[in-house]
Amino acid sequence: MQKIKFGTDGWRAVIAKEFTVANVARIAEATAKWVRQKSSNPTVMIGHDCRFGGELFTTTVAKVLTNQQIKVYLADTFVTAPMVSMGTKNHQCAVGVFITASHNPPEYNGYKLKGNYGGPLLEEEVLELEVLIPDTVDEKLIDKIDLEEMRKNGLLVSVDLEGMYIDYLKKHFDLDAIRNSKFNFAFDAMYGSGQRVMRKLFPDITLLHCERQPLFDGIPPEPLAKNLKTFSKTISSKGNIDCGLAIDGDADRTALMDSKGNYIDSHHVILLLIHYLHHYKKMTGKVAVGFSSSVKIKKLCEAYDIPIEFVKIGFKHICGMMLEEEVLVGGEESGGIAVKGELPERDGIYNGLVIWEAMVNTGKTLSELIQEIYDITGSFAFERADLKIPQEEKERIVNNCEKGHYKQFGNYVVQKVETLDGFKYYFSEHQWLMIRPSGTEPLLRTYAEGANQKEALDILKSGYETIMSD
Repeated sequence: MQKIKFGTDGWRAVIAKEFTVANVARIAEATAKWVRQKSSNPTVMIGHDCRFGGELFTTTVAKVLTNQQIKVYLADTFVTAPMVSMGTKNHQCAVGVFITASHNPPEYNGYKLKGNYGGPLLEEEVLELEVLIPDTVDEKLIDKIDLEEMRKNGLLVSVDLEGMYIDYLKKHFDLDAIRNSKFNFAFDAMYGSGQRVMRKLFPDITLLHCERQPLFDGIPPEPLAKNLKTFSKTISSKGNIDCGLAIDGDADRTALMDSKGNYIDSHHVILLLIHYLHHYKKMTGKVAVGFSSSVKIKKLCEAYDIPIEFVKIGFKHICGMMLEEEVLVGGEESGGIAVKGELPERDGIYNGLVIWEAMVNTGKTLSELIQEIYDITGSFAFERADLKIPQEEKERIVNNCEKGHYKQFGNYVVQKVETLDGFKYYFSEHQWLMIRPSGTEPLLRTYAEGANQKEALDILKSGYETIMSD
């Protein structure tokens, strides 16, 4: 029996190794028991993304739940994370189940939980469900369950989540204004489940990787610069694209490209959203960002007299805050961002459309908007390196961090350390290095911020050399 433990955002594992029908059925059993404790007549929303086995695993969950007389709404095709969250809220379900490994490599799949408010299930509730996971399930019994019979009995209902989501976007944005503006746009779905939405809404823009390809062409569907080289080359070679939007495998992460094909990271996206929503649209509310976010976000918030709070890694922490407080922008270094007026959920497409709307409404290019921000905060660069190192090495480094062993990384002398979630070493008010083990993959993540890319990369290099030799 393998112990199943949820990480930063759901449970993820390698398909056919740990991520099996039996283990998915175990979590489904716990899900059924948990929703029964919460409601006398619960319903559950289920969907999957473009990965291998999505249909098989959602069918498994549907069988377990309907067999216990729990009504299931099942997405009629592959969908995005925001679609499942929206469907969970709109259909007043007790919980949503999304079979996805988001941005992880193609050999992974996962099990995400969505709350009835339309965002990730909060940590305390995930822990409640986790302890209910049984050691075993009767796989032969599951095989015998007839979903068509469940459908006839009204326990299984197919739903068009993609159509519902597209209608939602049409209500929130002047899409014709974007289509007919002076700006040209491009979109990279990274072979993820957001591919059809933008093809339907913007059929005439440059579209990349908008087909189903479960191996993602060998590139993890995470919108980082190293994974978007084709997108960057396409934009730079065409010469007439003003902004490119890239999203991850389940469409809840955002990254941008400028007119030259330069990568615009999530820190800049968060700054752009704050700048546009507050400065131009006069919207109010606090800002909530993950611990690994740029210090420039705090500087912009101080300039605009907006309260800001740094939280632990994992969007569920930001979601919890959005349920209790008025949050203008909530986001993480990973590209998961939500804005006021939307669900308390990350949404790559929605955020991208806000940026495109900002360009159209102000008449300014992406670079001009970023320069307006730099005029307030100063320019900066952020870099990240994910280190695949042996477990014993990772444990040694984390142990050194916990003991306060690191006082200097190369020429960078530590001035202060923050330990909200990982270890963030400041060398000045705008230079820092952060070390944190991944919550979903066998990796040690390192992050750095400096005045420019050369400095940020040098900080990363100095950090690597120190932790691997000391």
